[in-house]
Amino acid sequence: MIDIKNSEAPVNTTTIDKNKVDAPTENIYEAISIIAKRATQINSDIKKELLEKLDEFATYNDSLEEIFENKEQIEVSKFYERLPKPHALAVEEWLNDKIYYRNTKEEELDK
Repeated sequence: MIDIKNSEAPVNTTTIDKNKVDAPTENIYEAISIIAKRATQINSDIKKELLEKLDEFATYNDSLEEIFENKEQIEVSKFYERLPKPHALAVEEWLNDKIYYRNTKEEELDK
């Protein structure tokens, strides 16, 4: 799993050189597809981690009238809101050659 807390991925939108993005595959569409799949993986990992942390604060009662705002729960939520978005993390991994990918069509042709 990527260390999202120490990531250098930008929080805001940035411009990236297209040639750097498509250099590993020589196909911008393939590169974006790989980045998108990795962003989906990162998103599900972050969501799972967030839900586990929020579950620690959960109080289960039958009364809908009693809703407590837990300060720790709010702080955890705010922390995750300030993190870079999954697509920014995936682009950072891609540009730093940290994503493993393979073209299965090329492998089938080699057989």
